[in-house]
Amino acid sequence: MSLWTPEVVEVNADLERSILALPNRPAVFLIHARQGQPYPGRTALLRRRLLRLLGRRAQPSRLLNLREVASRVEYQITASRLEASLVFYEVARSHFPETYRDLMKLRMPSYLKVILSNAFPRCQVTTRLGGSRGLWYGPFRSRLGAEQFESQFLDLFQVRRCTEDLAPAPDHPGCIYGEMNMCLRPCQQVVGPEEYASEVGRLARFLSTDGRSLSDAVTRARDQASEGMDFEEAARLHRQLEKVQAVVKLRDELVCDIDRLCGVAVTPSVARGAVELWFVIGGGWLPPVRFNVEATGDRTVSLDRRLRDIASPLCAPKLASGQRQEHLALLARWYYSTFRDGDWLSFNSPEELPYRKLVRAVSRQAQPTES
Repeated sequence: MSLWTPEVVEVNADLERSILALPNRPAVFLIHARQGQPYPGRTALLRRRLLRLLGRRAQPSRLLNLREVASRVEYQITASRLEASLVFYEVARSHFPETYRDLMKLRMPSYLKVILSNAFPRCQVTTRLGGSRGLWYGPFRSRLGAEQFESQFLDLFQVRRCTEDLAPAPDHPGCIYGEMNMCLRPCQQVVGPEEYASEVGRLARFLSTDGRSLSDAVTRARDQASEGMDFEEAARLHRQLEKVQAVVKLRDELVCDIDRLCGVAVTPSVARGAVELWFVIGGGWLPPVRFNVEATGDRTVSLDRRLRDIASPLCAPKLASGQRQEHLALLARWYYSTFRDGDWLSFNSPEELPYRKLVRAVSRQAQPTES
């Protein structure tokens, strides 16, 4: 992405006058020093913040003042918290490549990882993407939420919970989960790698389909038992279905297989009569699209048609695992925050984008044009 397109204010004798002419609106700014690193910042009131940092002081103060060392100021007005967060991320990453995560206080969210590189795959809660081959399910709102989901989710399958690298042998001591018939006990060679891999495949399909693979199978079996007048079996299967549905409800709103994490954030734009469309495809942010609500030119084209033309060519960005992790962290921080602005619409692929909902979201977020 390339989001940083700043305006420039030179530090000279007319600095106060230049600052007073600035809008008192939310912005991201960067104060360059004559020597050393620049000073980045986000603010809800640009003019007031720059006057505090660069204004003349009548008397000495403990408050930070950069007037004597500053050479110029770059700033960019933002229209939403999401835009400010992503612009600040780009600025910090560019100027502070070693410390930008700490500068932004960017906390990595938690995921449930299915470790597929192991001969006997298992699950773990992690905040890291990459490393060994696996399936990542998230991002969760908190680590506690991820651990609660993992605990109850694993009750649905006979997959091991131990963390050791297994060396299967008949005299392996096993564990309590094997004794309770909650694990296939590959450690004791009760099953071979192929049978265990089949159970892991069921588990992975559950995550990839957000639970539908198991709930649909249990629903069909329950209905067949009911039609065959086997009401005890139907009741047992209904209880199992309720357990599956309870596990699915433990997911936070953004949680899915991250390879399928797609959506669009619709936020206000600094341009009147327009909105910003921030697409996420495959867990990575794409450059924003400024969408003018009122069509330009002689031809009248519906909002739905214009939005379809924008979304049809979208594809997942090519990101390193570390950058993708940061993109997901920025999404999770914005979406799960109490101060979230704008609308978020999830979808499985650009072909499945809910255009009617998107049209309504665009209409809500667009600022009216000036008459």
